Amino acid sequence: MKRVAAIDCGTNSIRLLVADLDPATGELKDLDRRMQIVRLGQGVDRTGRLAPEALERTFAACREYAAVIKGLGAEQVRFVATSASRDAENREDFVSGVVGILGVEPEVITGDQEAEFSYTGATKELSGRTDLAQPFLVVDIGGGSTEFVLGDGAVRAARSVDVGCVRMTERHLVHEGAISDPPTDGQIAAIKADVAAALDRAEETVPLREAATLVGLAGSVTTVAAIALGLKQYDSEAIHHSRLSLAQVREITGRLLSSTHAERAAIPVMHPGRVDVIAAGALVLLSIMERTGAQEVVVSEHDILDGIAWSIAD
Repeated sequence: MKRVAAIDCGTNSIRLLVADLDPATGELKDLDRRMQIVRLGQGVDRTGRLAPEALERTFAACREYAAVIKGLGAEQVRFVATSASRDAENREDFVSGVVGILGVEPEVITGDQEAEFSYTGATKELSGRTDLAQPFLVVDIGGGSTEFVLGDGAVRAARSVDVGCVRMTERHLVHEGAISDPPTDGQIAAIKADVAAALDRAEETVPLREAATLVGLAGSVTTVAAIALGLKQYDSEAIHHSRLSLAQVREITGRLLSSTHAERAAIPVMHPGRVDVIAAGALVLLSIMERTGAQEVVVSEHDILDGIAWSIAD
């Protein structure tokens, strides 16, 4: 077994996985898996820069993670940074801060690399399942971007597009400095149009409609799953590999889009950092299901973070 630490720093959240992995058997044993909402991508779509307060929130999380990694004695660390830091003009401020805290340089990976890590993390456990047909279409709905990966044992095609729950919220649901609560029909239509255009771009590379099984990753998908399951508190084991029907996703998306901030915050499984962005995230998921014709989505708690860990072990 090899003990490794993987960090995934996205537009909305930063996550840590410390795990023991056995490349020979494909076994991954969690030692510590945690997440913080830091909103690194706050305002990036508008300004092109990482905000000082967003950087400090991220560095505070890094200091916590450094202590966990040291305490558990991970042999190797890999830090992968995604959409927000890829887009920002001042990304060197981010890089130097992370190196100073963790002693490892963040890899600002391309969208295609991000997609391949997501595919590996999501499908390593699914490939032997007889009840799930291949090819798999893995969809990772992040804060700033969404990755699409089609594969059947190996990746056939991948594409990243700049549509995510934070980006869509900031672009379309903010009016006079405040998030519309709830959004108007016009704002919802604008998100749908943006997502439709992004799906058109994705289909230039990835044949989305050839998928036999849709696998959904990341916080927007897992939160919708937790709501559908009627959980009183977030339960990763119950959510992992649960299945959501198109009808369930449509109903929950409609409910979230018509709710107020207070109503969304009162949902027991809702992370405080997702209250304002979950409606846009759910709408992205629904649009993908409608475009691909998927009647259900298999929800995975294992995603790019697990793929990063396997990339170290392999």
